Amino acid sequence: MKFWDTSAILPLLLEEKDSGAILELLHADPAVIAWCLCEVEIESGISRRMREGLSREDESGARSRLRLLSERWNEVVSIDLVRRRAKRLLRNHPLSAADSLQLAAALISCEEKPEDLGFVCLDDRLSDAARREGFNILP
Repeated sequence: MKFWDTSAILPLLLEEKDSGAILELLHADPAVIAWCLCEVEIESGISRRMREGLSREDESGARSRLRLLSERWNEVVSIDLVRRRAKRLLRNHPLSAADSLQLAAALISCEEKPEDLGFVCLDDRLSDAARREGFNILP
């Protein structure tokens, strides 16, 4: 089981340069943990791609894949715990609010034992912060 950041989930839904490597990770271990609000970030990503010319067919396929994936993933829903941890992370790492929430959710999901959980992420800044918190970064 691994924690999946939105940056790694989007290539599962839309064709991107890292889609192949990310799909391999999912096939090797289909147990996904995700932050309960990552679907909002995913919506933002799909909508941005629509504005950039993504076809309706590709949009529909991405939303279908998201429905299937989100029905199977485990969600971190501890808003209060995640919010408190995210505030600490913001003091210690140069993260956006959304990224601090993702990293906080990952820490909560593993009960503050990051060495026990892989962190799937394609965002350099978030990956660096997660690595400094003790996560094994994938891919």
